[in-house]
Amino acid sequence: MKRCKVSIFMMLLMITLTAVLVSGCGQQNEGEKTSSADAGQQQKLVVSAAASLKETMNTLAEEYKKKNPNVDLTFNFAASGTLQTQIEQGAPADIFISAAQQQMDALDNKALLADGTRKDLLINKIVLITPKDNKNNITQLADITTDKVSKIAVGDPKSVPAGQYAEEIFKNLNYEDTVKPKSVYGNDVRAVLAWVENGEVDCGLVYQTDAAISDKVKIVAEAPEDSHKPIVYPIAILKSTKNMQAAKDFVDFLQTPEAAKIFEHYGFSMAG
Repeated sequence: MKRCKVSIFMMLLMITLTAVLVSGCGQQNEGEKTSSADAGQQQKLVVSAAASLKETMNTLAEEYKKKNPNVDLTFNFAASGTLQTQIEQGAPADIFISAAQQQMDALDNKALLADGTRKDLLINKIVLITPKDNKNNITQLADITTDKVSKIAVGDPKSVPAGQYAEEIFKNLNYEDTVKPKSVYGNDVRAVLAWVENGEVDCGLVYQTDAAISDKVKIVAEAPEDSHKPIVYPIAILKSTKNMQAAKDFVDFLQTPEAAKIFEHYGFSMAG
């Protein structure tokens, strides 16, 4: 009789333990499902943007994340031509902001842009800068053709829009033959800025917005508007994006009055 009671007791104990284990596993699975759901709400956007936008976009991202904490913004800053090539070769990107129309046109022609998302976003200017001390007393754009300048830094026109604008300026002002032997080419506009800051060159051509972020250079002249095409920064969402709505929301934010104030703080003008 005692043996029977013990057996029944052991069976009840085993059933109870099994129920507890099953319940625990169920709760664990449920917890895992909840975590997965929470993770699914986090959306990642990769923005490939011209190097001249670095400080501006980082500031804009801080503001955007205050109201959209579930959006993880990752930026890829480089020369627009480099970014274009990366996108063509399949590099992940949801949004592209170019410093010129040429690179955006190339992607558009290859049907890599999402329909109806391309817009003109910003306007910039090209300026001639020198190191802060300006030892050579460069005071005007024409000085780059004189003995005052032995080295002038510009972006590589093969991939850098600022360099393409510089090349256009030299050609239209008939400076090309004189300036070309003096030219030193940077792989993006920030390299040009750094060379001028460090006094490695006598002067350089950069965007007005690049000069505005540095206290080590001096703006001595602005390129005449009729010496180059308008400097317009287009923006578009890429067709390959997997977060279309999130991408649209961020692009919309960049066109708000709030974003405009930040762009203008860094020297840009809104295109729209």
